[in-house]
Amino acid sequence: MGVVLASLLAGAALISVLIARHGDRVGRRRCYRLLFVGMAVAGTVFALTGWLPALVIAGLTGTVSTDVVESGPFTSLEQAMLPHAAREHNRTRLFGTYNTVATLAGSLGALLALVGSSSKWLLIYPVAAAAGLVASARLSGEVERGHELEEEPLPPLHRSRGIVMRLSGLFALDSFGGGFVPQTFIAYLFVRKYDASPQTLAIVFFSIGILQALSFQAAVRLAGRFGLLRTMVFTHLPSNLLLAAVAFAPNLALAVAFLLGRFALSQMDVPTRQAYVMAVVDPSERTAAAAYTNTARYITRPIAPLIAGATLRGALGAPFFIAGTLKSLYDGGLYYLFRNVRVEGERSAELRPPAES
Repeated sequence: MGVVLASLLAGAALISVLIARHGDRVGRRRCYRLLFVGMAVAGTVFALTGWLPALVIAGLTGTVSTDVVESGPFTSLEQAMLPHAAREHNRTRLFGTYNTVATLAGSLGALLALVGSSSKWLLIYPVAAAAGLVASARLSGEVERGHELEEEPLPPLHRSRGIVMRLSGLFALDSFGGGFVPQTFIAYLFVRKYDASPQTLAIVFFSIGILQALSFQAAVRLAGRFGLLRTMVFTHLPSNLLLAAVAFAPNLALAVAFLLGRFALSQMDVPTRQAYVMAVVDPSERTAAAAYTNTARYITRPIAPLIAGATLRGALGAPFFIAGTLKSLYDGGLYYLFRNVRVEGERSAELRPPAES
């Protein structure tokens, strides 16, 4: 199982980097369709065989994700294409809707997964991939890299290389912190420390999904009033303090309250983060910027649970405290480094930030 999970994460990182380097030259729509073909093949392999080499190869396609909202190379391409589709519409609102739909669809998939435990249910992958291919055929040429590059070829990252590298480092820290508290660790803490029942956990995790979907829409309104960076930092920071507080909750009711409060705020930085990355780079750099910043998140996250497992021997709540601390450092670093960067589309902003701001 560990080898297969490693192949899924390695595949997401590898294909994301390939898309960053070559996606715009090949074409965003073409890459998108190739990913759906890979998804159909990989899902079929997982449904029909348990042969380890075949599962590893399928995992390396990068199309079988362990995450609902940020699903590997698909997300990188979608993040790059969505701003072009926005036209005169609010880009952050578009990202909010995009993440809300992903979360609700993922919740539906989780419910369907409870219906049957047979691996044959994974044949839904080629069905979903076929639906994706049909939908992607209707994408217009406006989602491609941009006509400005037809005159003068440019590397995937040019003006905004420094910005993307700094964001990638910060996002890696945030993802590493989040890796200390995967859903399994939350369930483990609640059962061992508070004697929570399976029914209680089911209600808690269902409530988390609903709160996340609602928070995406709240983030859109806050960003319109306070700006993308402030919304990202000043909703994410209190959520991380609540996460650290879970480690010290004296009873189940308070632990659940802290956790739900954390998830009501923590996901507000998802649509704002995606919109922010697209706003501080040139249109011609969006595919590479999305792919590199997402890859940074994929690479660091798997390391944290290994360390977190060791800290459980000292105290059951230790991973929550460490996660809250690391993610708070991310918030502080993000605001300090980018507080003076002007963002396209915000009222106080100029058209573009300086190249190395």
